[in-house]
Amino acid sequence: MNWNKEKAIVIGGGGFLGRHIVEKLMKLGCASVKSFGRSPQPELESIDTEVVRGDIRDADAVEKACKGCSVVFYTAAKAGVWGSWREYYEINVLGAENVADACKKHGIAHLVYTSSPSVAYPPTLHIENINESYPLPEKYLAHYPHSKALAEQLILSAAGSELGTIALRPHLIWGPRDPHLLPRVIDRAKKGRLMIVGDGTNLVDLTYVENAAYAHVKAAEALFESRDAVNGKAYFISDDAPVNLWDWINGVLEKLSVPPVKKSISYKKACAIGAVMEMIFNVLHLPGEPPMTRFIAGQLAHSHYFDISAAKNDFGYAPITPPELAMEKTIKYLARAE
Repeated sequence: MNWNKEKAIVIGGGGFLGRHIVEKLMKLGCASVKSFGRSPQPELESIDTEVVRGDIRDADAVEKACKGCSVVFYTAAKAGVWGSWREYYEINVLGAENVADACKKHGIAHLVYTSSPSVAYPPTLHIENINESYPLPEKYLAHYPHSKALAEQLILSAAGSELGTIALRPHLIWGPRDPHLLPRVIDRAKKGRLMIVGDGTNLVDLTYVENAAYAHVKAAEALFESRDAVNGKAYFISDDAPVNLWDWINGVLEKLSVPPVKKSISYKKACAIGAVMEMIFNVLHLPGEPPMTRFIAGQLAHSHYFDISAAKNDFGYAPITPPELAMEKTIKYLARAE
């Protein structure tokens, strides 16, 4: 595909994944790249990216930002495991509606949405090598997966002859410039507040950020070149190499000279503590987020890995950075950030 004819916007381009997508589009010679978000983004401006300030909840701001574009990458979201339903709904669901409406208004025919695997399964079960046919759960234990599920359905239902949409579900994105996953794990481990939940044998999929960004580009190319094969579909994305979660975490800690996690707690006990914590934080309106929730307990205790055959077959996705190199790059970044 010839990217030098296309004008792209990355909604959430200042974020962890969004910035990597912006950089990849610039390397591909995209005719122009915009980044839409609430915060200043001097790093992106320094590489000739047009930065547009605005809130995803502001329909007019989204509509104006998307004008003149031929493809939209929509990565912005309210993440995390705690907060008001109103805020999750407005940012994740109404935000998705604003993006879809903007595409339709301006005749933008290509929309790639960053969803989450957490929309597709209950965290109370081991999820092993499932594909996209697995039914969505009837109940969610956190606002994030619930709101993302609604947003994914909204984006995919907007697909038609004029607008092509695709949703990607990358699992546990990690790598250099990660502001969330690994920094939180490392901080808790240093403070002695990280415990193995369950028996420590659970396998999980990870997605190195450069692989995730590459998947988004490949998905967009499929919308341009073979829309009928992918339009209105969701796809799991990963490094295609499940790891033992706790061995992997301890491997990262060892490379950073941080003591390994040895203490453990049963899933049943962690889940019970999480339920109590949720109740206390809700009743007392405490600031911050509970140190444990039922959702977190499930995520830490159970296996979650996926069959990515559909992404391989439909738009040629395969990880471009092997796990060993991904780890090397990430450790170098984390060591510098210490």
